[in-house]
Amino acid sequence: MIYYDYGTWLRRHFPFKVQKLSIDAGFTCPNRDGRIGVGGCIYCNNQSFNPTYCNPARSVREQLEEGKRFFSRKYPEMKYMAYFQAFTNTYSDLETLRKLYEEALDVEDVVGIIIGTRPDCIDTTLLDYLQDLNTHTMVTIEYGIETTNDNTLRLINRGHNFDCTRRAVEMTAKRGITVGGHIILGLPGETAEESISQAATISALPIDILKIHQMQIIRGTKLAKLYEANPFHLYSPEEYIEVIVSYLEHLRDDIVVERFASQSPKGMLIAPQWGLKNYELTNLIVNKMRREDRRQGSLAIKSSFS
Repeated sequence: MIYYDYGTWLRRHFPFKVQKLSIDAGFTCPNRDGRIGVGGCIYCNNQSFNPTYCNPARSVREQLEEGKRFFSRKYPEMKYMAYFQAFTNTYSDLETLRKLYEEALDVEDVVGIIIGTRPDCIDTTLLDYLQDLNTHTMVTIEYGIETTNDNTLRLINRGHNFDCTRRAVEMTAKRGITVGGHIILGLPGETAEESISQAATISALPIDILKIHQMQIIRGTKLAKLYEANPFHLYSPEEYIEVIVSYLEHLRDDIVVERFASQSPKGMLIAPQWGLKNYELTNLIVNKMRREDRRQGSLAIKSSFS
């Protein structure tokens, strides 16, 4: 296996096709509402990745039912994972969260939930509840890690440090809950060498699934203004592919890699303009790894999670 892809992982856990359905449940973030900061992460515009059926004015059930109608035309037997995606989906009191999560799980053909959140918005009470819920359905918590570099985390107005991420991931994994993470390669000030070296730090965490995205400049963000005033280097497709392949070589081979890139709407994306679909980029990465006989984990340091 060249790399451990998400489709393979899903097939090992479910005897049927499974599709994520995104939900916007109307949450915000603590670095937006003033609790720890304002403005949010400098690169973030949630509309760049929210599907059209996601609308916080509609209930969780309504959003899921519309998403199901979209996919069931092609795959009538499809099952679904309810993906609480927009903003910080643990940023409320337990009773509110419980009602939202269980409303999603009550929808027919929903076989699990994925909760996107920040590592500073999790606590033992919520984790204990999710541990119990995980005995009845598949629960995944997906943490926005973004980088292991504390200086970069401050620059992007993240509002927490990497030690906070480490604690959250360890607390979650200890309870048997599937742990996902999201990182961005090419953040301002980070070199390719530094990004690749971070793979070892990620591998030392008890993490199950990883999303990797390229740095994108999205309209309406603080980063867009900074980029316009002082453009910084963004990877070309060729540069990014090499960084990804090297990153994979240093990444633990049992970590599932869900995706390699994000694809924002053309009208919202300022740069980089690659002109590649996500599947086309994936094909280029896989072909390069086959051609050069490179594999996920081939240069990774063994850890207790291997």
